[in-house]
Amino acid sequence: MIKIGDIVSVLDEPITGNVISIKGNEVTIESNDGFDITFLAHELVKEESDSLIVPSYEEVEQNLQEKEVFKKKPKRPTPKPKERSIPPMEVDLHIHKLIKSTKGMSNHEIVTFQLDTAKRQLDFAINKRIPSVVFIHGVGQGVLKEELRYLFGRYDNVRVSDADYKKYGLGAMEIYIIQNPKN
Repeated sequence: MIKIGDIVSVLDEPITGNVISIKGNEVTIESNDGFDITFLAHELVKEESDSLIVPSYEEVEQNLQEKEVFKKKPKRPTPKPKERSIPPMEVDLHIHKLIKSTKGMSNHEIVTFQLDTAKRQLDFAINKRIPSVVFIHGVGQGVLKEELRYLFGRYDNVRVSDADYKKYGLGAMEIYIIQNPKN
């Protein structure tokens, strides 16, 4: 226990001094250089006149962990370019996601319904200035994929590419909408 009048040394600092005041957990010492400096009590070691008290390994470890130098600083989020920070709009064209039942519908009617949905969603994205749209068409026979390529090819202000393979596999394409097309 540290008391007023004790001679103390500061852990991890070459400072020794005489305790002149104690307020709660804060201890103010007058250093050998004549400066008044305040420390937390756990940062000080009492000096004995005959011998130095050596702190245990656990005490040293605990004090080191409490020092701010060893605390991990929170990582600051790195700002990303605007286009990457906005998640793309996703449109799932699997027929079971669009309507409850395909009973009585031919394959042609199903594909036409999916294409109408894709056109409507792309027009919406263009009007709302959404930068990119991912159309999930599935793998299947490739009929819908080819029809979508033909549909999107009729637009002057879009660029078609395969969507992120890690996230969608081979069953999706991403449409980038060019906001200010050069005429």
